Amino acid sequence: MQKGAKAICLLSLMLNLKPMPQNESRPSEPDSSIRIRLATEADRSRLIELVNAAFSIETFLEGTRTDEDRLAAMMRKGDFLAAESGIGQLLGCVYAEVRGRRGYLGMLAVDPAHQGKGLSMRIMAAAEEHLRGQGCEAVDITVLNLRPELPPIYRRYGYIKTGTEAFDPSRPLKSGVECHCIVMSKQL
Repeated sequence: MQKGAKAICLLSLMLNLKPMPQNESRPSEPDSSIRIRLATEADRSRLIELVNAAFSIETFLEGTRTDEDRLAAMMRKGDFLAAESGIGQLLGCVYAEVRGRRGYLGMLAVDPAHQGKGLSMRIMAAAEEHLRGQGCEAVDITVLNLRPELPPIYRRYGYIKTGTEAFDPSRPLKSGVECHCIVMSKQL
């Protein structure tokens, strides 16, 4: 099977996962009716609401994670992939940007009511496939050191720590808080 055909087969399988039995001790996969698509301008207000709800745990920042201006600028520079239910409810999203032969993924957000069900892994896999389709050979992400629960999750997705960099927040950090980014990467 050729590389392109394998990628299409993988993406097709990924988007048609079936729920695990309810008696399993681990969380079930999201419903197979969930579809992952490119977000449009019409999705912008729902994306803002979703991102801010998912990132409300980040109490070390003043204000919300994103707003109309920031999201509009990101949509001009890259793409958001949106996961939605069969009835059109926005359940998750991720930002994808092509940077030469490398891709960047950021702002992965899953509706808090749908977290822990495997949806973030499906969104990341779709975003990686999206970047691969645009010629990217690797992908980079950044996670904040103040979110120690995140690196182990991304390691399960195949990412490894490749460095650190300064954090340039869109909103001020609360007084006395210091933060930096952990850069993680994955070959596609």
